[in-house]
Amino acid sequence: MRHEALTIATSLPAGLPRSGAEPGLLPGCPDLVGTSFTYGREEEIFGEGEEADFVYRVVRGAVRTCKVLSDGRRQIDAFHLAGDLFGFENGGTHRLSAEAIVPTTVLLFRRRQIEEAAGREVAAARQLWNHTLRSLGHAQDHMILLGRRTALERVAAFVLLMEARLGGTGRFELAMPRRDIADYLGLTLETVSRAMSQLQSEGAIALSGARRLTVDKRRLNALVED
Repeated sequence: MRHEALTIATSLPAGLPRSGAEPGLLPGCPDLVGTSFTYGREEEIFGEGEEADFVYRVVRGAVRTCKVLSDGRRQIDAFHLAGDLFGFENGGTHRLSAEAIVPTTVLLFRRRQIEEAAGREVAAARQLWNHTLRSLGHAQDHMILLGRRTALERVAAFVLLMEARLGGTGRFELAMPRRDIADYLGLTLETVSRAMSQLQSEGAIALSGARRLTVDKRRLNALVED
């Protein structure tokens, strides 16, 4: 295991400090050993157009994948939270950039090793399939969010999705700032802030600071379903 981790580290992108090695991609596949990296807030993990030789799993923190459009606007494609995989591509290069939203630790795995393990082990292939389905589900949720009629509905649905992904207890802290939420929902920062204030005034959420939320799921669902 130690030797495998060192082999991975010698092939890492230039300029990345190696901060340790640990397993953690697929249970039952001890040969898939990841190398741990910690990124600072707003630090780029990989850029659009770079070679997609590695796959990443979030250990702690949060990552956004995004693209800057030709007119300078930014579109956020997805938020990746603890346990999520990201960086898979159907081609040889990344179509999006990935950035740490907050100080974030990821495990980095060679893409080729994952593909080989999936070809050898049925259990590994099944687990990768499950991860793929979860990512597809998040993408479908995003499409549904963007199809909501009003900004209030989009923000309410986003809060419900994050609540479910962050434990489903009704209390959680958002890693992403409102600017990120706006770029994910196709809204302006001001519109997101107004929607949050309206949700609070209607008793659907209670804010403690800018990002700690306690939610009333019944009220939020009523807003989304109307």
